[in-house]
Amino acid sequence: MVMPQHSLAALPANLGLPDGDMWVFGYGSLMWRPGFGYQEVCGARLYGYHRALCVWSWVHRGTQAHPGLVFGLDAGGSCIGRAFRVQAAERDAVLDYLYQREMVTAVYHPVMQRVHLDDRRVVKALCFLVDRQHQQYAGRLQAETAAAVVATASGVSGANWEYLDSTIEHLADLGIREPLLLRIRELVQEH
Repeated sequence: MVMPQHSLAALPANLGLPDGDMWVFGYGSLMWRPGFGYQEVCGARLYGYHRALCVWSWVHRGTQAHPGLVFGLDAGGSCIGRAFRVQAAERDAVLDYLYQREMVTAVYHPVMQRVHLDDRRVVKALCFLVDRQHQQYAGRLQAETAAAVVATASGVSGANWEYLDSTIEHLADLGIREPLLLRIRELVQEH
C-alpha cells in the first residue's frame, strides 16, 4: 500500500480555511481523543451527513489482510458530535496532525462545513467526509456483518471492539443513543 505524503500542501487548495481560529468537527474517536489542544469545545450537529461504521480500517483498527471498521461521515441525515475551536496560531500544526491521523489512506475528503453548536452559533468546521468511491468504503453493512468484523479486527491503535465501545460510551455521555451501534456492540459481545 502506498501511503500519502503528509503535509499541508496536500490539503485541497479550495478547502476555504479561515484566517483566524478554526473549528474541527469530531464524530468518532476525535470526540473522545482529539489529540490536539483547543480553546473551546461545544456539542454540535452537522446536517446532511450521519455517523456510520462504513470505512474498512487497514491501519488503526485493522489491516489490509484483516480489515476492521471505523466511522465515517456518510451522506444523509445528521450527526451529533463535538466541535473544537483551535487558535489561529495552532491551526497549521493541528491541520498537519489531523491530516496524518485521518488521511493515512485518503479515504476521507477534508471539507469545511457549517455546523450548529449547542449554544445556537453556526460555524464552519473542518469535517472529514467519507469518499464513497474509495476502495475502503464499506457502505451500509448489516449489524451482524459489522459485528463479526469488529469482534476480531485489530490495528496499530488497538482492538476494533474497543474503538466501538469507547465511542458508544462517549456518545452516551453526550446523551446520544444510536440503536444500530448498540445492537452491533451487543452482537460483538456475543462473539
